[in-house]
Amino acid sequence: MQEWNALLLDQMIWIVMGFVVILLWLLLWNLIQGSKLRGMRKRYNQMMAGTGIEDLEGLLIDLKNQQALLEENQNDHNLQLERINHLLPKQKAKIGIKRYNAFGERGNELSFSAAFVDDQKNGIIITGLYSRDGSYVYAKPLEHGQSSYALSSEEEEAIALAGNEA
Repeated sequence: MQEWNALLLDQMIWIVMGFVVILLWLLLWNLIQGSKLRGMRKRYNQMMAGTGIEDLEGLLIDLKNQQALLEENQNDHNLQLERINHLLPKQKAKIGIKRYNAFGERGNELSFSAAFVDDQKNGIIITGLYSRDGSYVYAKPLEHGQSSYALSSEEEEAIALAGNEA
């Protein structure tokens, strides 16, 4: 036992110096980590300033809820666009107008034929005939550019003008 005590006393200086080195290293490590933590806390406080939210978890939950709301709105908008794109070709947005002198009299070209059609040339043609005695208006339905009623050359020209619109 005396031998162990003597051996321990001879090596005690090295053991104490080892513990001091480890202690200094741990102290230095603690100072470095504390400095990094203060920097992170400073950046965190700058990031959270003005948000009205106390912690990062609340901010992330709020952002997640906003993202879900935006995705829901985007899906609604996409559905509306699909409906509009489905209805758009059916709109009677193509218009062709042909003005002419219906009776060959002297005067202006006050008679007209106006075609209102969609992409498939379905729609209506309205013809207004003007003469010295009076004026008459006729309407004829159109399906694929044809009508169950006889079409004049001016009405056919108005339909062709409406179909040529881009």
